Amino acid sequence: MRNLASPKVIKEILAENEFRFSKSLGQNFLIDENALCKIIDNSCINENTNVIEIGPGFGTLTQRLCLNAKKVVAIEIDSTVIPILEDNLSEFDNVKIINADVLELNLEQLIKDEFDGGDIKVVANLPYYITTPIIMTLLERKLPIYDIIIMIQKEVADRILAAPGKKDYGALTVAVSYYTVPEIVLTVGPGSFMPPPKVSSSVVKLLVREKPAVDVDEKNFFKLVKAAFAQRRKTLLNAISNSGISKKSKGEMLEALKRAGIDEKARGETLSIEQFAQLSKNIY
Repeated sequence: MRNLASPKVIKEILAENEFRFSKSLGQNFLIDENALCKIIDNSCINENTNVIEIGPGFGTLTQRLCLNAKKVVAIEIDSTVIPILEDNLSEFDNVKIINADVLELNLEQLIKDEFDGGDIKVVANLPYYITTPIIMTLLERKLPIYDIIIMIQKEVADRILAAPGKKDYGALTVAVSYYTVPEIVLTVGPGSFMPPPKVSSSVVKLLVREKPAVDVDEKNFFKLVKAAFAQRRKTLLNAISNSGISKKSKGEMLEALKRAGIDEKARGETLSIEQFAQLSKNIY
């Protein structure tokens, strides 16, 4: 079995197939043994675990997943990679490769068709340019996923784990915390990839909650959160009053803030998820 984490092997595969990395698809293949081991260890996968991998590339991570999991479904958007991926994983009978854009797939049907019992996890080295849409798609569609272990840009990981009042704290922070319990597992430098990106990356584990972090009308809650961060420099009162998310007057909005124990001059970036929940109940 070729070690797909070896830079030498990757260079051989590139030469054999005259392959060129695509910048537009964010192709940076992981070649760090330590990072791979950390991902697998923190995935806690076993012979009963089903895995969805997004963006397998040449199959460096896929290879390790196949060795440990019950079944792996690898979703790859780049059709030029598919023949290489199939060849690199030819010795495994527990993997299915799908050439598609994950954002356009019927993931509910895929899970129904491909998996028969056992936990379902998402494990992936996500392309930087589309990280947030993929994360939110997996969470908002409420798929039967136990947890999500992903390698993403460190900047996005910092936003996910940011505390209220910090500059990185935003709508993404609140949304991910609403659906999951997040933690950063590992941070690695550009040298862990081929070709090396210009930024560092982090492995983030998102444990999907059995029920959301707060009990709210979800649609109204997220309308409030988005309005609060749409104009970060404005006070929360002005931001939500001008947003049109509620029929309440500015005076009524002010009263709603007071009932939630929130200062009228506060900005959205200072509110905890619990405060957003209470405020959403007050203004609708």
